[in-house]
Amino acid sequence: MDLYSLTITQAHELLRQRKISSLELTQALLERIREVDGQIGAYLTVTEAVALEQARQADERLRRGERVTPLTGIPFGVKDSIVTEGIRTTCGSRILEHYVPPYQATAVRRLLDAGAVLLGKHNLDEFSMGSSTENSAFFPTRNPWDLKRVPGGSSGGSAAAVAAGECFFALGGDTGGSIRLPAAFCNVVGLKPTYGRVSRYGLIALASSFDTIGPLTRTVEDAALVLQVIAGQDAHDATSLAQPVPDYAAQLQRPVKGLRLGLPREYFVPGMEAGVEAALQEAIRQFERLGMEIREVSLPHTPYALAVYYLILFAEASANLARFDGVRFGSAAQQAQTIPELYLETRGKGFGAEVKRRIMLGAYTLSAGYYDAYYLKAQRVRTLLRQDFERAFEVCDVLLTPVSPGVAFRLGEKTADPLAMYLSDVYLVATNPAGVPALALPCGFSEGLPVGMQLIARHGEEALLFQVGHAYQQVTEWHKMRPALGR
Repeated sequence: MDLYSLTITQAHELLRQRKISSLELTQALLERIREVDGQIGAYLTVTEAVALEQARQADERLRRGERVTPLTGIPFGVKDSIVTEGIRTTCGSRILEHYVPPYQATAVRRLLDAGAVLLGKHNLDEFSMGSSTENSAFFPTRNPWDLKRVPGGSSGGSAAAVAAGECFFALGGDTGGSIRLPAAFCNVVGLKPTYGRVSRYGLIALASSFDTIGPLTRTVEDAALVLQVIAGQDAHDATSLAQPVPDYAAQLQRPVKGLRLGLPREYFVPGMEAGVEAALQEAIRQFERLGMEIREVSLPHTPYALAVYYLILFAEASANLARFDGVRFGSAAQQAQTIPELYLETRGKGFGAEVKRRIMLGAYTLSAGYYDAYYLKAQRVRTLLRQDFERAFEVCDVLLTPVSPGVAFRLGEKTADPLAMYLSDVYLVATNPAGVPALALPCGFSEGLPVGMQLIARHGEEALLFQVGHAYQQVTEWHKMRPALGR
């Protein structure tokens, strides 16, 4: 097996047995990036010198047997909306093209403290606004399974990099499906943790009450290993949960027999592609064979989820992006003569079309006369969405839903129709207002393209998602399939 195709667990075992070194592993991944990333466009910045030095340090830790973790010596990448000290962080935008942060995101710091090796920063939709990674100000990312198709968004660069063997795992950001949709489109695993489970410190905010950082990996087991390191309360983030972090790996092997699997009727409706529906129905039958009890449940306010999500998202994004004005940091218009000119020229040239669209819609939503009618009403319905999940979990343990009604679409197919693009996240957005954890994992193929399913659990129950997802991966092979790219 090629080194770049290993899982974290497999690579860790080889490192532990001293059959390979972190330096060899890192060099193999850097060579893989040189080989295929010209086709994929997953990376905005490759930190080769940093990675090689970190790999040498990891090898020294492994040699001494000191402070060794399952991630020591394992190369990873980071979505470029998560800041990295001394390393360019662009958020996929021209306005931050040359921004080099003076501080480290907590999740990144915890990974580096665990001995992981940073390969670089991944492409994304500008300021995480998109579902296809076509909105990057620099170039689109392509799906490793079909270079004419999108990898999903906004963490498309991260998912594509994991799928293409350009890193063993990645950190992504999920505001309304931005980890889970790319995971499904690229045949990898993606976790949106409970809101507050992972510190948001260092994540450039899109919608502060929705944003989460989570892992993209090749297996559910690997996702558990990464979350183990990055989870936990952080003094820099007042919204981080003051709760103990479970031992996720220790709970992976628990049997799922007797657990109740809920199927929300609002998610299984006409409009799903036939191949996607067939893959999901087979996954449900597989869970039945594992001994899970299948129950139909209802999330009655689901039809309002997309509108609620986007109204609140636009409003919070409009407020969060006000800081990018050419004064404090980022690029600034050089010829402006007055402060208003500076603001207008900096933001006019620095932001792309989708970012401007969302800022204007958000400003409209928050404006006098419309605040009560739109934003305040959306917040009230948000409470109803959360209550829907609470009631559903009274009669089931885990929910299963589609990730997307279809497989990865073609590049350019939806760029002219923003509403069609927004509908790509229709099965995903409700979990972010509700704050519950959700896991996307491979469950089949349709017309040669990956299909993903979504598992949803109560607040704080990522361990249960890992338990159920891992049980499924022990009896299926979908997650082991790799694109033929570069062969």
